[in-house]
Amino acid sequence: MIELINVTKKYGKLLANDNISFRVESGEISILAGPNGAGKSTLIKSIAGLLRFQGKILINGMENKTNAAKKSLGYIPETPVLYEMLTAWEHMEFVARAYSLVDWKDYAEYLFERFELADKKKKLGSELSKGMQQKVSICCGLLPRPNILLFDEPFVGLDPHAIKELKNTIVEQRNQGASVIISTHMLDSVTDYWDTTNILVKGKIAASRTREDIAGSNEDLEKLFFEITEGIKASENGEER
Repeated sequence: MIELINVTKKYGKLLANDNISFRVESGEISILAGPNGAGKSTLIKSIAGLLRFQGKILINGMENKTNAAKKSLGYIPETPVLYEMLTAWEHMEFVARAYSLVDWKDYAEYLFERFELADKKKKLGSELSKGMQQKVSICCGLLPRPNILLFDEPFVGLDPHAIKELKNTIVEQRNQGASVIISTHMLDSVTDYWDTTNILVKGKIAASRTREDIAGSNEDLEKLFFEITEGIKASENGEER
């Protein structure tokens, strides 16, 4: 379970996240949507414990920066950051050592097969394409079998097969009880399997919905997104809608 309580993040005078509160239950996929600059990546990084912030973030009831919370968490960033002089497989070994994993190799092999990396094991990070780097990043995030997963624009740069496998993997993780947050502007990639959504505009939650809310109305996720974001733009420009 992930719980945010009055989370605020400033960069100098810029208010990136403004008093944000929401929960993601176990066995739930929550979408974080919003235009560029809405504060999605900042919020994901704060949850992952990479940024200082005001407020409170709990991971399975524990402060998110505690070691126990970090062991429960897998973070796949928007831009993969691999070590140039480590091979793809050595990245998995690095994660295994960092998390003190045992009997991890069979699962690592399975992940590499699933994301078509088996023949890239010996390739250095610097030799991999952006899409391949993203696949390695995904495998590294999944290797410790975390029950909290944070994905920041995970579909960008992936080929169709990898997108399909990642979608299936995310659903499988949810069905196994994981709490999943996906920050994305590619709403068509999450239409079939999201459970809750929060739409961010200028650092604030402009709308929250559950799949049941949408099913009981004439809305769909993409329609709601454009109504919210375009409505706010029109209001700021003094236009009537």
